[in-house]
Amino acid sequence: MFLLQAAAGVDEVNSAANYFPIGLQLFCAIGFVALMMGLTHLLGPKRNTSDKLENFESGIEAVGNARQPMAVKYFLVAILFVLFDVEVIFFYPYAVNFRELGWSGFGAVAMFVGFFLAGFYYIIKRGALTWED
Repeated sequence: MFLLQAAAGVDEVNSAANYFPIGLQLFCAIGFVALMMGLTHLLGPKRNTSDKLENFESGIEAVGNARQPMAVKYFLVAILFVLFDVEVIFFYPYAVNFRELGWSGFGAVAMFVGFFLAGFYYIIKRGALTWED
């Protein structure tokens, strides 16, 4: 009998009616945003001048073509920074649990550092961080 009552209680907790206030709030929020966007579009001023239609570049006059090529080295350094930055994050769990991990954890981290340094050595040897420009 107790199991049947417990099962009935679970159904009451997870029923769809309990999610109605969340759905109503979501519907009201989306409706409010749509209403305000529509009203500003209908009631707002529509004066298209040459100054308004010009691209804004943080107050700096636009010079040249925006489609000129950039050096790939910049992107390569940015990607390598993100890669090595994310690898450093993996040291945190070891620093928190180094006593529980013992010597096997130390061996795993030493192996990780070895791979880390091997990758860094490879990047240096390939000249990925040297700038010619």
